[in-house]
Amino acid sequence: MYPEVRAAVAADTGPDLSAPGFDIAAHREEVRLANLALPREGVASVEDVDADGVRCRLYTPDDPRPGLVLHAHGGGFVLNDIDVHDAVCRRFANRVRRRVLSVDYRRPPEDRFPAAPDDLDTVVGWLRREGGRPDLTGPYAAHGDSAGGNLALVAALRNPGFFDVVALVYPFLDPRGSFPSWQQGAGSGFDPSEGTWYWEQYARTEADYDDPDLAPLLSERLHTLPPTFVATAEDDPLRDEGEELARRIAEAGVETVGIRCLGQTHGFWRHAAFTASEPLVRSVSGYLDQHLG
Repeated sequence: MYPEVRAAVAADTGPDLSAPGFDIAAHREEVRLANLALPREGVASVEDVDADGVRCRLYTPDDPRPGLVLHAHGGGFVLNDIDVHDAVCRRFANRVRRRVLSVDYRRPPEDRFPAAPDDLDTVVGWLRREGGRPDLTGPYAAHGDSAGGNLALVAALRNPGFFDVVALVYPFLDPRGSFPSWQQGAGSGFDPSEGTWYWEQYARTEADYDDPDLAPLLSERLHTLPPTFVATAEDDPLRDEGEELARRIAEAGVETVGIRCLGQTHGFWRHAAFTASEPLVRSVSGYLDQHLG
């Protein structure tokens, strides 16, 4: 890990989410308020919208170019929301120069799989119907980080032909943690035991671990994807599963770009304080711009 990343990991005093009686709702609210207190870039407009019952937030930059990016936030499926990702979505909209629609999907343990991917499907259906509106017009991109990368990928697989491009940042894909980087992940800032706990909250039963809508590495529809960008972090338990996804997509005949961000750990993408965050936001934006026309 690079020095600033090591320092951030050493300073992390996050709670034990799996501790008996841990108050998930209170923790979510604490994180939400802390993130809303951080500095945020201005954009031309921010609007909360109802996409057939799914709350979303639409970010419009100055002088937007045609197209819209559907964004699914990370947080192990369990944590975070559109408020936590508000700052990075503003930054992202300004860099990609297009509207970004951030989805406030349902989260476990209150709403387990397949509630979250079903919510993404609902938003896609809403966009199909409302796409004639000037602020919702395609072409469309699917984007997500961590668990949101899983959901963005599943949305593209469930809706072949809808998205023109997909971009995933350290996607969370393998519920069984079967890749070497998962076993080597202790001390990275994202402990594998935490990842295991997230999967246990998300799935209804272990049988769901074999469902490609939960574990998209198992999908037989990877060949249906549009051009796809996958970014991983070198010191991240999820590194190998993201890179295996890129390999499988490429082998399926899809235009694929995969990059590994050296010296970085899980979560850096959305935190502007990390010097690698801005270059990655711009890299993702450039790839989407290339394919959205």
